Amino acid sequence: MQETITIGKDFTVGRLGFGAMRITGPGMWGPPADVPAALALVRRAVELGVTFIDTADSYGPGTSEELLAEALHPYPDNLLIATKAGQSRPSRAEWIPLGRPEYLRQQAELSLRRLRLDCLDLFQLHRIDPKVPLADQIGAAKQLQDEGKIRHFGLSQVSVAEIEAVREHIEVVSVQNLYNLTRRDDEDVLDYCEREGIAFIPWLPVAGGGHASATGPLAEVAAELGATRAQVSLAWLLHRSPVMLPIPGTSSIAHLEENTAAADLRLTDEQFERLLRC
Repeated sequence: MQETITIGKDFTVGRLGFGAMRITGPGMWGPPADVPAALALVRRAVELGVTFIDTADSYGPGTSEELLAEALHPYPDNLLIATKAGQSRPSRAEWIPLGRPEYLRQQAELSLRRLRLDCLDLFQLHRIDPKVPLADQIGAAKQLQDEGKIRHFGLSQVSVAEIEAVREHIEVVSVQNLYNLTRRDDEDVLDYCEREGIAFIPWLPVAGGGHASATGPLAEVAAELGATRAQVSLAWLLHRSPVMLPIPGTSSIAHLEENTAAADLRLTDEQFERLLRC
């Protein structure tokens, strides 16, 4: 049984979610080559007990949301699908922050349509747009919330100062930043979220590079636990903080099953500390 986290005081989900970015085509552009396989993957995630799925309007664009709806609608009562807006995709290679209020409102409406929902349980600002006043961006979200179009609001790739500035205008229930075993630049953000009871959603939770090699602390701990290095990487995150909610993504059912099994893996404090040397 997965450990759980409560988001926004009213939605309890398992602490190991699923990131739906990679169910789209190459470069997160267009549909995947095998649509039935992508639909089967998403359904398998729910069968395995995943109750939190993260997506965004920019994945496809729109494709990820459409596939989630095709695979899962009508949704199980315990499933929270979080989406994001604020990153435009003028081409396959471009990810450009776009926070004009009318754009954010438009994208929320499109996400509602694609996901076949009347209300988005968690709507996240994908990036703060430095060219648009922050109050205008958050004002758009607050208006959507007041209209009943979104239930809860979250942020992505932000500093502590930015979270505090946003919280002057709207409640923030989640923060999604780059964080994993070997990329821990945002320790201060994680610590802040833990103090304030805000869910911390690390994107790119399974890092590659030297730490994933067949030697070193990660390989040692994996051997001790009879687990894979990816599973230990995810278990380390879950051990790190009770507000941690990793969202590993994949296009492979085998990798999905491997990732979700990490929810049942338990590290000792000594193993956790040893992995800090990765």
